[in-house]
Amino acid sequence: MKKHALYLVSILVILSMILSACEPAETTVDPTAVPATKVPEATAVPEIGDAGTIDCMGAKSGDVITMFYQWSGNEEERLNQILQPLVDACGIVIQPEASRDQALLDTRVQAGTPPDIAFFNVTQLEQYQDKLIPMTELGVNEANYPAYWREIGTVNGEWLGLPVKADPKTLIWYSPVVFEAFGYKTPTTWAELDALVEKMVADGNVPWSMGLESGDATGWTGSDFIQDILLVTQGPEYVMGIINGEIPYNDAGVKEAYEIYGKWAADPVYTVGGAQGTLETGFGNAIYLPFQDPAAAMMVKQSGFAGGEIAKQFPELVYGTDYDFFGVPGAQGLQGGSDWMMAFNNTPAVQALVAYLSSTAGGEAWAAAGFDLTPNTAGASAYTDAALQKKGAILASASGFTPDIGDSIPGGFGSAEWAAIISFLSGGDLDTALAAAAAVQAEALK
Repeated sequence: MKKHALYLVSILVILSMILSACEPAETTVDPTAVPATKVPEATAVPEIGDAGTIDCMGAKSGDVITMFYQWSGNEEERLNQILQPLVDACGIVIQPEASRDQALLDTRVQAGTPPDIAFFNVTQLEQYQDKLIPMTELGVNEANYPAYWREIGTVNGEWLGLPVKADPKTLIWYSPVVFEAFGYKTPTTWAELDALVEKMVADGNVPWSMGLESGDATGWTGSDFIQDILLVTQGPEYVMGIINGEIPYNDAGVKEAYEIYGKWAADPVYTVGGAQGTLETGFGNAIYLPFQDPAAAMMVKQSGFAGGEIAKQFPELVYGTDYDFFGVPGAQGLQGGSDWMMAFNNTPAVQALVAYLSSTAGGEAWAAAGFDLTPNTAGASAYTDAALQKKGAILASASGFTPDIGDSIPGGFGSAEWAAIISFLSGGDLDTALAAAAAVQAEALK
């Protein structure tokens, strides 16, 4: 009997030990440990394929890329998101330096210690042309870029710069609610835009808000508008001809664009306050006028940043319902700002970066991160923001892209261009104003 009892106790002890082993162990929390930080959903690194879609081009884990760029804050965070899949796949180490001072980059280049990669403006491609590695030697995926991007990045027959970021200006902002109330349709051709403007006038509405005032830079919104008119009436090759000096700024085509602009910008029937309103209204306030209640104007032509300004000024408004945009109808190309990648050294890690950013995975990563727009057409369907999706579609279908004329011609031409616009709207002789600007253009490009 005692043997049976002892046997039963032994069985119970063994079962107890087995059950204890099956229970989850108690978690011990280290009070000194730093809790893991959850990446906010809006800034999480997008999942772009798998590591197998990224070609490391022979780069090894630990290989370093020194990098110089203008971005900081949120922009730098976006860039890090875009590069993370490459870092994860290849183990490349990025050593960045951020500064908006182009003289600092000049110092590095002139000292013979340039970064491996610089993200800067298109003008630096010509400035550093003798020191840059052609994209065709770095594994670039040419098929993902329309010919006009390659042409812009080509200097003396060599493709030296990869466009990575674009911000189109050829946009017109409006209120869909207001348009619907008056029965207006968004135009798809320049003739339809002109007819819409006249219909608004006939209805007693002011079509445009066209404020120029911007301190020492007063006039830049007018130069943007005139350049968009040139893209309609003449096309992107004509605009590039002005930039490289083949076409003088007092050419008949430029004069025609000024006259079209002046019809709207100087008459209170067409714009808020007429010429005086155009000259004295701040460009920021001009953005707001079509979206106040009641609307003081029906439309404002402005860059992509206007959407953010509208949202800040009128937080109750909803994009797509209360405010939206369409591309300037009839424009044969776009104008805008762009950022370019240039390579000073040819290493496997640099090749991996060029191959990645120009690939489908790189284009999708850039679009998903929402860092403005990617010229890489593979990213066109990867935008997650509705406004970026629309702007991305406009960019992907563009037949050309031109930089700002005033920014592209050196020697103070931008100020001369603004002076011509101000003189014209103030009642000065247009031929005289254009001739003065053309003289500055010729001297700058001599």
